[in-house]
Amino acid sequence: MALKAALFVLAFFFFVTSTTGIAEPPAVGRHAAPSPAPAPHPHIFVNYQECPAACKARCRLQSRQGLCNRVCMTCCKGCKCVPPGTAGNRELCGPCYTDWTTHGNRTKCP
Repeated sequence: MALKAALFVLAFFFFVTSTTGIAEPPAVGRHAAPSPAPAPHPHIFVNYQECPAACKARCRLQSRQGLCNRVCMTCCKGCKCVPPGTAGNRELCGPCYTDWTTHGNRTKCP
């Protein structure tokens, strides 16, 4: 009886591995090549000189462009980031950009 159960388990194991395409584990001593580091987002700025052009693009559709540009420059200087597009995508800049609020507890960064 135990022999039948062992044969059943062994046959089931071979059936499952052959139908699911499970590969063999890698040989000892062989390591997979490390994955390359992810490329930085195009909206993250390293220096302050890139902020004016990014803020101008971000605020170009706002009705109050002067105010938007001033606030955007403050956020760019503090967070070193301006989200892509003219609105939305704030979460791409992280908590510094999304959690910064005004005295009235409204979001600061456009």
